[in-house]
Amino acid sequence: MLAATQRLRRSTDFAAAIRGGRRAGRGTLVVHLLVDEPAHASTARAGFVVSKAVGNAVTRNKVRRRLRHLVRPLLDDLPAGTTLVVRALPPAAEATFATLAADLEGALATARRPRRPR
Repeated sequence: MLAATQRLRRSTDFAAAIRGGRRAGRGTLVVHLLVDEPAHASTARAGFVVSKAVGNAVTRNKVRRRLRHLVRPLLDDLPAGTTLVVRALPPAAEATFATLAADLEGALATARRPRRPR
């Protein structure tokens, strides 16, 4: 379980990260990362989107628990005020824990990379 200060709860927070953040995807998930440093934020926060396309309630909750377990240590490496939304794709239902971990770390590394000039 994530601490209360590390969880996204409001839909406006999810929408801000999805609309304004950097997006990076892998086979089992998509990461939306918004690096913003408001004065009141003391830690990075994370939220999870696991739709019915992933599976039934038992499957969705299993995927969400696995993602939450993988994200917890990664939040310490992110700057304060960062918002992270992890959206699970349907292949996440059958993915192994190692596959989810590799996809999450790869997508997060891509989203954190600075943009190339055009």
